[in-house]
Amino acid sequence: MASNVLETVIGAVVIAIAVIFVIFAYRTADISPSAGYPLGAKFNNVSGLNVGADVRMSGISIGSVTEMDLEQPSLLAVVKMSIRNGVGIPDDSAIRVLTDGLLGDTFLSVEPGGGLDNLQAGDDFRFAQGSVNLIDLVGQAIYSSGKSE
Repeated sequence: MASNVLETVIGAVVIAIAVIFVIFAYRTADISPSAGYPLGAKFNNVSGLNVGADVRMSGISIGSVTEMDLEQPSLLAVVKMSIRNGVGIPDDSAIRVLTDGLLGDTFLSVEPGGGLDNLQAGDDFRFAQGSVNLIDLVGQAIYSSGKSE
């Protein structure tokens, strides 16, 4: 009888530790839904970008990518994002698809403009630059350095 009580107590402690671990992981992963306003952008290439990727301004995360789709008439990639409330983005700002180093995560980088008005919920960025294929750039550099003039 005493071993059954001991096993029950040990089982309860293990379950409590597992619940605490899950709560800790949820809070530190920052996957809780965040309040923000939606913005959009159209890119010619979003290779490497995924839903959930950061949207950064001056290196600080200000939001995340919420949706990506292909626009049929123009065949451009339409990216929807959620920007943290309280972060104003000038309406003449540019947005680019960048990568952290050679093998890092892909994210959106907002380069603030100098406009007096800010983008409003549902607006699209007017200036967007898609991702650059690093392998193609290296190939071009090697090919062009081998040419003799």
